[in-house]
Amino acid sequence: MTADRRTVLRTAAKLAALSASAGLLTSCGSGTPRRAEPGAALAAHPGSVDPQHTTDPAWKGGEGPDSPAPATPAPTATAVPTAAQPSTPPTPPVLAPLAAGTPYEVVHGPRTGKNVALTCHGSGDPTLATALLEAAERRGAKLTVMAVGSWLDQQPQMARRILDAGHELGNHTQNHLDISAMTPDQARAEIAQCADRLKALTGSIGRWFRPSAAQYATSMVTQQARAVGYEHVLSFDVDPRDYTDPTAAELQRRVLGAVRGGSVVALHMGHQCTIDALPAILDGLAKAGLKPVTASQLCA
Repeated sequence: MTADRRTVLRTAAKLAALSASAGLLTSCGSGTPRRAEPGAALAAHPGSVDPQHTTDPAWKGGEGPDSPAPATPAPTATAVPTAAQPSTPPTPPVLAPLAAGTPYEVVHGPRTGKNVALTCHGSGDPTLATALLEAAERRGAKLTVMAVGSWLDQQPQMARRILDAGHELGNHTQNHLDISAMTPDQARAEIAQCADRLKALTGSIGRWFRPSAAQYATSMVTQQARAVGYEHVLSFDVDPRDYTDPTAAELQRRVLGAVRGGSVVALHMGHQCTIDALPAILDGLAKAGLKPVTASQLCA
């Protein structure tokens, strides 16, 4: 066989191999486009709370601008990033059963007990979120993180980071909008989209749902949360407003001045003041004989 003929045959073989591999890549990378979900163009109402639900006349309950939604939210039909999809189905967390008589909407736990729940709204810089988790873990404290679905889309690794350290994870809507002002279909979409993210990342939608931009769930929101599969709404009775970025000393004063047995405290990830204040808050709780536990442990 001549050198020219050998060259031609080798070239033809390479072309055939490249064609075959290109076909394989196209097949592995193809997917079915997802249908646009409802509620993708809702207006944002950050920080709004029904005044009748304020627990302290000086402090408005609910949430501040720590994770403000854009005026026109990005479409919420985006699938969870490929990096978030586990190679094998995730194992759902095992949760202790709640005590008989636990109300559908939990504002606080038993007042006769010495447990309190430190809850954190999951959003913001993942570096700050991780630092807050580490600050709690150094003291043996467990947090309950109410995650925003769009945050999980951007930071899918945080879901397992939270659960693997023994903390608890719940649903705080997909886009952190004023859920009380939505139509029932829009509200259900906000809850369901975040539930989908949690399910894909952890194998469970989580036990708890917390409405966004509100301290308490309206009857409409309650109905939609039940329809998605949530047996409990997690509210709170202590709102130290860490989203306003007070000094660490002021934040410590606000928490320790209001907390008591059974309290559910609303904190926020993504704020340096919360990280700085947490060690002193935990010291103050210990001095008062109070123990920080997850929301499920508070109600068990």
